[in-house]
Amino acid sequence: MASGLIDSSRNAVGVDRVRDGMNGMKIRDDKEIETTFVDGNGTEAGHIIVTTISGKNGEPKQTISYMAERVVGNGSFGVVFQAKCLETGETVAIKKVLQDKRYKNRELQMMHLLDHPNVVCLKHCFFSTTEKNELYLNLVLEYVPETVYRVIRHYKKMHQRMPLIYVKIYFYQICRALAYIHNTVGVCHRDVKPQNLLVNPHTHQVKLCDFGSAKVLVSGETNISYICSRYYRAPELIFGATQYTSAIDMWSAGCVLAELLLGEPLFSGESAVDQLVEIIKVLGTPTREEIKCMNPNYTEFKFPHIKAYPLHKIFHKRVPPEAVDLVSRLLQYSPNLRTTALEAMVHPFFDELRDPNTCLPNGRPLPPLFNFKAHELKEVSPEMVVKLIPKHARKECTYFGLS
Repeated sequence: MASGLIDSSRNAVGVDRVRDGMNGMKIRDDKEIETTFVDGNGTEAGHIIVTTISGKNGEPKQTISYMAERVVGNGSFGVVFQAKCLETGETVAIKKVLQDKRYKNRELQMMHLLDHPNVVCLKHCFFSTTEKNELYLNLVLEYVPETVYRVIRHYKKMHQRMPLIYVKIYFYQICRALAYIHNTVGVCHRDVKPQNLLVNPHTHQVKLCDFGSAKVLVSGETNISYICSRYYRAPELIFGATQYTSAIDMWSAGCVLAELLLGEPLFSGESAVDQLVEIIKVLGTPTREEIKCMNPNYTEFKFPHIKAYPLHKIFHKRVPPEAVDLVSRLLQYSPNLRTTALEAMVHPFFDELRDPNTCLPNGRPLPPLFNFKAHELKEVSPEMVVKLIPKHARKECTYFGLS
């Protein structure tokens, strides 16, 4: 935790004054949010769900049966359970959410748009009803057995640091997924965290999942500020900004990178106010200009002055300076100064991945990192394309005009 990483000589009185002062700010606290848990009917092990899907190219509808095996996650959104397709033997994940009949499901609309090696794939969907006439939407997704969260916990329990090559491989793919959803699809995820990053433990391919909070952000439109899990919540959201950009995802990504390097969250506040205190302990007091960039309504708020703590001192001495530099470029108070996902991908921290001789520690090849489709690079400058795709990988990239 960040609070445990700051030395005792820091001005604790100043931090307490920040906390006291901010308690008067209109920051919505987590305790104000009611959590509704959806009943898990039909997800018990052994329960069989029979559905039909439309045939392709005019072929007749197909009947598909899924046998529920175990619940792998639940929360206010509903429940996710692992199931097996009885016709093919394939394992899938089914996300079951209560559906309001008056509205279209935004997550379903979003998932139909997404097609990327680092984004979880929607196979199909179906609706189900209960005896109480409740309507549920079931999203049938590809099954990926692990999460980045559990991988981080594994190394923490073993009192080990995640090997740096895995930090690079995982975080590069996270950036690639974000570059795709931000630039190609125009979607902001709004809940980037290790629990929403799936990983195949054999290939180390990473996939972004859970688009339940995702939204197409339109300039000038207001959005809710109470969004994103607390440890990964950008400061402008804590300040109540409603006109934010996809830079909130990049702050979350910076928090994930720090956690991959540390083995624990960098900022772990116990409330929304405390979260901002934890950020200030590390980054120092935001300047008036930075506050204005985050939310113009708070320009007159008086903060006690707290100096930034040197970021390199938070990380182990074996963490390379390029990694610390990338964290610092992502964790900027001013959203417009944060490194974008594409800019992050060409950062020197990832140069090792572009070396044709780099492989996994077990000698196997890296997961696909450079198989860009033309639409991923449609507005990328030729100079950046050359940096993004090493020479040895250009033959597998469909980017037109690239020899």
